[in-house]
Amino acid sequence: MRQRRLKNEINVVPYIDVMLVLLVIFMVAAPMMTTANIDLPSVGKAPAAPAAPLEVGIKADESLVVTDRAARNGREIRVDRKELVGMVTAAQARNPEQPVLIAGDKNVKYEAVLAVMDELQRAQVKRVGLLVQTSGK
Repeated sequence: MRQRRLKNEINVVPYIDVMLVLLVIFMVAAPMMTTANIDLPSVGKAPAAPAAPLEVGIKADESLVVTDRAARNGREIRVDRKELVGMVTAAQARNPEQPVLIAGDKNVKYEAVLAVMDELQRAQVKRVGLLVQTSGK
């Protein structure tokens, strides 16, 4: 008569069944859990307002105008691309936290806006962004 040998293998099928049941339970219960709301403390004094931006306007004919909102007069100055980088870096040397906003006309090519942004970024100008108009809807 032959003797039976013992198997040294673990039967994982019951473990897989248990894991699938737990997975289903967590999938059903997770959307029902409420998230905690955090009540942030209020302060008596707000931080200082950010510096007024330096606006670089690109008109429909791709001419450039610079408006310094931090200056008292805030008038537009027509510049060419060579003067633009010098003017912006000089303004950033006076106030390093002053943001530079590029305002492109709706009819100007996207390529012109990107070229101005690229020139400013190559000149190591920090805080460059795009100025957009919000729709009144």
